[in-house]
Amino acid sequence: MKNDEKQITWLLQGDPSIRYQTSRDLLNADARVIARERENILNEGWGKQLMELQQANGTWCDALYSPKWTSTFYTVLLLKRMGAGHHPRIDKACRILLDKGFYKDGGINYWKTWKQGESCVTGMLLSMLCHFGIKDDRPLSMIDYLISQQMPDQGWNCDRYRGARHSSFHTTISVLEGLWEAERFFSDPGLVHSLQEKQTQGIEFLLDHHLYKSNTTWKPVDPKMTKLAFPPRWHFDIMRGLDYFQEKEIPKDPRMIDAIELLLKKQTPEGVWKLEQKYPGKIFFDLEKTGQKSRWNTLRALRILQWWGNQPDTINT
Repeated sequence: MKNDEKQITWLLQGDPSIRYQTSRDLLNADARVIARERENILNEGWGKQLMELQQANGTWCDALYSPKWTSTFYTVLLLKRMGAGHHPRIDKACRILLDKGFYKDGGINYWKTWKQGESCVTGMLLSMLCHFGIKDDRPLSMIDYLISQQMPDQGWNCDRYRGARHSSFHTTISVLEGLWEAERFFSDPGLVHSLQEKQTQGIEFLLDHHLYKSNTTWKPVDPKMTKLAFPPRWHFDIMRGLDYFQEKEIPKDPRMIDAIELLLKKQTPEGVWKLEQKYPGKIFFDLEKTGQKSRWNTLRALRILQWWGNQPDTINT
C-alpha cells in the first residue's frame, strides 16, 4: 500500500518516537537517519519527559507495578513501545524489576498474596528485558515458566491457577510479544526454534477467534477489543494483535480479514486514525487526546496495511 505524502509529513512532525518508527517502518530511511531519530527519543519530547521523572534510585514513583500507569513497570514498557534503545538508567530500572519480581517458579510476581508467577506480567517484562538487551540467566527461566503455562487451546491465561479453562486474549498477546523479543535476542538455535513453535501455536489461538471474536457466537468477545488505544498497557485490541503480526511478517490468513476490514473502516476521510480509548488510571501526561486524530494509531495502521498489501494476494480480501 502506498502511503499518502500528507500522512507521512504529518507523522514526521510528531515526537521523535513517531519519527523514528515512521522512518524505520514506512520510509525505509537511511540507517543514519533512523539511528539519529532513535537517539532523539530520550533527548526530546515524551521520552525526555519520562526520563526526567525517574528517581535517583532507578524507579518511577517509588513503585514497581502499582499504581498504574506511573509505576516503573509501565513506564519502562512505554519507553519500549516508543522504541527507546539501551540506556544505563533504563537498564537499572529493568534490573530492579527483575530482582524484585523474579519468583521461585521462574515467573514474575510483585504481590505478597500471589503464590506463583503471573503469566501476563512475565511476558511483558520478558519483552522489556530482551528489547533493552539485559544480559542475565533469569529470562531463560521466565521463558520456561511461560511455556509451562500454555493452555490446551494454545494460548495463555494468568487466571489458569484459579481454574480458567479458556485462554485470555490479553495474556496471550503479552506472552507472544515477550517470546518474539526473546526470539530476536537469543541466538541458540534450539531455543529460537522452541520460541517460534510456541508463537505459532499462540497465533493460532488468536486466528481461531479472528483476533477478537468468540469462536462459538462469532460476536466480539469485548467491544473494547475493537477500539484503538495507545499505549495498550496490558490490554489486547485488534491493532495490538495486527501490529505483532506485521512485525513478525507472518503470512496472510483469511481469519485476519475481519480485523483488517474493521481497521480500514476506522480510517477518517483525512486518511488518519483516531485515538478511540484510554485505560483508566493515573498518568504522568497525555500523549494524545481521546477522540482526536492519533499519530500513534495512524503510524501503526499504515505499517499494518503496508504489511498486508505487500504480501501475495492469495486470499479473497
